[in-house]
Amino acid sequence: MPSAPIPRFVINYPPMSEPADSPIDLSQAAVPGLLRRLAALLYDGLLLAALLFIASILPLLANGGEAITQPLARLLQQLYLLLVIFVYFGWHWSHGGQTLGMRAWRLRLLRADGQPLSWSDALRRFLAAIPALLPLGLGLLWCLFDRDGLAWHDRLSASRLVLTAKSK
Repeated sequence: MPSAPIPRFVINYPPMSEPADSPIDLSQAAVPGLLRRLAALLYDGLLLAALLFIASILPLLANGGEAITQPLARLLQQLYLLLVIFVYFGWHWSHGGQTLGMRAWRLRLLRADGQPLSWSDALRRFLAAIPALLPLGLGLLWCLFDRDGLAWHDRLSASRLVLTAKSK
């Protein structure tokens, strides 16, 4: 006789201003679906577009307001903008486990052991997300087929997204 599936529960995690005292048991945590992940990603994408627009002003000013056309200078500008993207995600992931988009869609990022992410954990997840998202988002779509509902970058970085309870 097959066993019944284990019910999944929404994590009632303390607000970002109150750090968790002990790790969260992720075995019973509700894993967000693809649509919720995509909605948070879209929200963060809009915020990142504005942030990258502002960050692009500095290189333009350094080049006299002209577009950067030199190959080495373009590469340096692209690396600078990639660093800006990492700082956005890394800061939020290591300081509360939520970007603004994740907060709006009630998602929280934790390590696989239930602890908050450190900067090195955030870097590992960020680097794992690049190959997961580049081939048409196949690494993200993988959560539809994964037995635990995890995307490639969740597995590669040993981190998990969990659904948080609605705030009162």
